Amino acid sequence: MKEQLKTLPLRAKEKHTENKRFFAKLKKRPPRNLDYIMQELHLAEFKKTNCLDCANCCKTTGPLFTNSDVVRISKSLKQKPQQFIDTYLRIDEDNDYVLKQVPCTFLDEDNYCSIYDVRPKACREFPHTDRKKFQQITNLTLKNVAICPAAYNIVEDMKKRIKI
Repeated sequence: MKEQLKTLPLRAKEKHTENKRFFAKLKKRPPRNLDYIMQELHLAEFKKTNCLDCANCCKTTGPLFTNSDVVRISKSLKQKPQQFIDTYLRIDEDNDYVLKQVPCTFLDEDNYCSIYDVRPKACREFPHTDRKKFQQITNLTLKNVAICPAAYNIVEDMKKRIKI
């Protein structure tokens, strides 16, 4: 996995233009069964991929925190929401709550999440490859293929499966 993570940004960069073109076509004419295909590809990939072997998403990027994430997590940590915000979060250029630092404060040395049961929605859904109306998040997916080996593999399998 370490070797795969080392080469992932370069491989993603090499595929960027190809992926961008593919996604542009996908947006214009998404197959009727796209959600079904994406669900299938996502499940197949995660049968062979263990996120605990990687955790690159937690090591290199931070999720957005919704207000409900803040309330849920702060309650779990026995803090007031404002105390949680002051301790762990900042407001980014899009006016969203994000972590003050990466790697994620809640990532343990063994790649386990110390707040896994109450983790942010963005973490629960990452890499978003099984999301409904997938064609609406292709810009996000272009970024995620450079972070997540599973997302990279899913997009490569998707291009083989969907002929546009």
